[in-house]
Amino acid sequence: MRRSDTWWRGAAIYQVYLRSFADGNGDGVGDLAGLRGRLPYLAELGVNAVWLNPWYPSPMADGGYDVADYRDIEPVFGTLGEAELLIEEAHALGIRIIVDVVPNHSSTESAWFREALAGGPGSAARERFWFRDEPGGWRSIFGGPAWTQAPDGQWYLHLFAPEQPDLNWDNPEVHQEFHDVLRFWFDRGVDGVRIDSAALLMKSETGFEDLDEVHEVYRGWRRIADEYGGRVLIGEVWLPDQERFARYLRPDELHTAFNFDFLACPWDPEALRRSIDQTLATHLPLGAPPTWVLSNHDVTRVVTRYGRADTSWDNGARRDGAPADLELGHRRARAAALLAMALPGGVYVYQGEELGLPEVEDIPGELRQDPIWRRSDGTVPGRDGCRVPLPWSGEHPPFGFGAGEPWLPQPGEWRELTAEAQDTDLGSMLNLYRTGLRLRRDHLGDGTLTWLPLGPGVLAFTRESGLTCVVNLGPDPIGLPPHDRVLLASGPIEGDALPADTAAWIYAR
Repeated sequence: MRRSDTWWRGAAIYQVYLRSFADGNGDGVGDLAGLRGRLPYLAELGVNAVWLNPWYPSPMADGGYDVADYRDIEPVFGTLGEAELLIEEAHALGIRIIVDVVPNHSSTESAWFREALAGGPGSAARERFWFRDEPGGWRSIFGGPAWTQAPDGQWYLHLFAPEQPDLNWDNPEVHQEFHDVLRFWFDRGVDGVRIDSAALLMKSETGFEDLDEVHEVYRGWRRIADEYGGRVLIGEVWLPDQERFARYLRPDELHTAFNFDFLACPWDPEALRRSIDQTLATHLPLGAPPTWVLSNHDVTRVVTRYGRADTSWDNGARRDGAPADLELGHRRARAAALLAMALPGGVYVYQGEELGLPEVEDIPGELRQDPIWRRSDGTVPGRDGCRVPLPWSGEHPPFGFGAGEPWLPQPGEWRELTAEAQDTDLGSMLNLYRTGLRLRRDHLGDGTLTWLPLGPGVLAFTRESGLTCVVNLGPDPIGLPPHDRVLLASGPIEGDALPADTAAWIYAR
């Protein structure tokens, strides 16, 4: 198999939450024009691919994850023609494009669901969804009941918001629809698909998570991806059981999946070492590359998390508003970035991570848009705080994001974190990422590691290239092992002493 066909094995993939990346037409919402204008920034950053959250027509009840039509682009973002230009322009810069597909549910505004409502009980159109005469007892992942009553009295299932009716994967029409959707985007040059809530598709009387039948779905998808060559299927699979998780990565299923265990780890050497070892042990027998993720559009930003007393992550206990030492969190986030980039496999960077953005926790309630906020009656802030539009330049909001007022407010103190402010500062988070990703292309990516015993509180390993990564998670400085030069460090180093909460890449001939 050609190396280009397995580009994803060691790729650095940048996640674009399109609404918040860059606004090209001044309406306050990020769009394809804004993203196309910032492609040179991403090329300079050094990423191999861009993964976009859903860009399809949608009522935006859940930020685009309520998809109304997979064969077009949400007008707020642009047009299908612009999407095709984006793919072409990104490829010209050596950047591949990954799109988001949401197979668990649709939208109440989709043609299929409107047809189901019109068709009434017993119609073939309703067999594409989960309609019942009586509601079940399942609870929505977003809070509240998972069943909503249609005007004619039947109830339909939605594991997320009521505007996101679950599809019935026992119906062959659903399988065929998504096969056609994959081909639609692969034919337009898309290089991969990220699969939302990948373990939830199949349902039974007893449950809906990780049922065995779901694997046949992805075997069918894999056959299609293999027809095109060089395409990747990436699963969002939140499972605590590593053996069950590994089943999604069998050679005839998904190519890779997000490593949420690593993301959720506290800033603790034993916990991180355990997660890394378990990840490598899970993936090695399958020949699948691990992935390393610090944050995404659903998770409190890493600078804030690492500045808290409890640095772990739990979807069910977000610890919103817990005090955070942002200076400490920033220092740890820099070290964590070098750790994640040095590990074997692929690495993901969520937009703004390279700028060191913290979580925005003081968004006024009337401006919040996450359905979690609404369905919890304002008791759970939700995910808007990690989705605030990026600061590009200038001293005041909207910080170059666009000409109009952004759809979520930006903090005034972000003036020090704009891409422009960090561009020429060699010690900035932005330049740490730029240098790290450049060195990663030459020295790291796919492969294996060899651990070095440097004592408690320290994670240290060597890669095939000879590069050694040392991360000091202890309270006191440590001595670096013998080396010829320091390639990169997350913070200042005095002599050969690596300070606490600091990482270094060193090289010895």
